[in-house]
Amino acid sequence: MRILAFSDLHMARSRAVELVAASAEANLVIGAGDFCNMRQGLDQAMEMLAGILAPLVLTPGNAESVQELTAAVPEGVHVLHGTGMTVDGVRLFGLGYGVPVTPFGGWSCDLTEAEAAELLDRCDAADILITHSPPKGHGDVTSMGGAVGSVAVRDAIERVQPQLSLHGHIHDSWGYRGAIGRTQVANLGPRPNWFELH
Repeated sequence: MRILAFSDLHMARSRAVELVAASAEANLVIGAGDFCNMRQGLDQAMEMLAGILAPLVLTPGNAESVQELTAAVPEGVHVLHGTGMTVDGVRLFGLGYGVPVTPFGGWSCDLTEAEAAELLDRCDAADILITHSPPKGHGDVTSMGGAVGSVAVRDAIERVQPQLSLHGHIHDSWGYRGAIGRTQVANLGPRPNWFELH
């Protein structure tokens, strides 16, 4: 399976055009949150991605709620938040929102570590774990030098050992690739990121 993945589109039309074009070569497309800006523009962001014909699986970021994203996606697009699904035999589990709670204020959709751990405990097995927030210590370094990722996400990766753990959220670490045990970990960003599962 050839997988195209991205995060943090933030309504960038030029990036959306690039992603839609690339998706013609994908068997599965994954978006790891933050499609709009501060809870504004989600319908327009979904319109930008409407040309993606491959199966499209999204998790909400901290810029949109799960309810808002579920209401905005076109028919056939899947939203995962504390839930999982299977696409052509590939098991996916998703968790959106900022974890731990961000300093951005009332517009930001966040979870505490305890809340995230409770939702992630629902995941018994997955080939791909999709989270908006990075695991602690992996693709989570800000411009200030701090590692602001989630312990709950890291613990879930260590427990479930998916082949891929895909996230976004921390813009300063876009493009990060690393590993936790057998799991490949990537902070995606809004450009096309390619992965293959065999």
